[in-house]
Amino acid sequence: MSAIDDLPPLREVIRQHALSARKSLGQNFLLDLNLTARIARAAAPLEDATIVEIGPGPGGLTRALLALGAARVIAIEHDERAIPALKDISARYPGRLEIVHADAMTFDPRPLLGGVKAKIVANLPYNIATQLLIGWLTAEPWPPWYEMMVLMFQREVAERIVAREDEDAYGRLGVLANWRAETKILFDISPSAFVPPPKVTSSVVRLVPRAAPEPCDRRLLEQVAAAAFGQRRKMLRQSLKSLQADPARLAQAAGVDATRRAETIPVSGFVAMARELADIRRESSN
Repeated sequence: MSAIDDLPPLREVIRQHALSARKSLGQNFLLDLNLTARIARAAAPLEDATIVEIGPGPGGLTRALLALGAARVIAIEHDERAIPALKDISARYPGRLEIVHADAMTFDPRPLLGGVKAKIVANLPYNIATQLLIGWLTAEPWPPWYEMMVLMFQREVAERIVAREDEDAYGRLGVLANWRAETKILFDISPSAFVPPPKVTSSVVRLVPRAAPEPCDRRLLEQVAAAAFGQRRKMLRQSLKSLQADPARLAQAAGVDATRRAETIPVSGFVAMARELADIRRESSN
């Protein structure tokens, strides 16, 4: 008997359904049901919650979410080999697991939600994790269709998500993530917990959307951050030239000197520069 339900242990599930992990799909299966339960609990409260899970694979996290009380789990799985294993879970939890055979990069779960806000909980495939996150962080309108994300990334990516100014990992992703959400690394998971074991430590990150981020044009914010961090060793007066706007004026709007570098500017400073860039472009179009 497993730690959370009376379904077979995950190693047996993998053997029964010949679910060898595929590198091309970024698969690393987490087999410790105590760890999957810990991830599920990080999304509490689960009672009455609708969960969107990406890449459930053999279903360890899926089982934890259902066993701990999730009202509904929408599991989006690209690998057709995993569908029979997920159907076994659905039979154990009738009416609560909806299996969608689709590519998470192109599938939109919103029509399935019926206007209910979901929580996104997933051990994301490493090869598409950052792309998926950026898609969720750039959702429009804002606040988005989800109320929380509890996601697993490589530790290096997790550090970039939560990083703030003057931290080595701070960059474009940290600006976007912390502008639109409250971010926190909850805990790490050793490579030995996975099959096959990845070469890096993994981290579980929680992101809670801010109801009202500092107002600015998201695309301009991304442009300013891309310009500044694209030449992160250079001063703003040089790196911001690609925006075809006066770097000194942009820096002044952020309340900093143009001799500063991108990694020293807080998220609020990038927001201020994005707003100033919007003004500059309006002026030039008149």
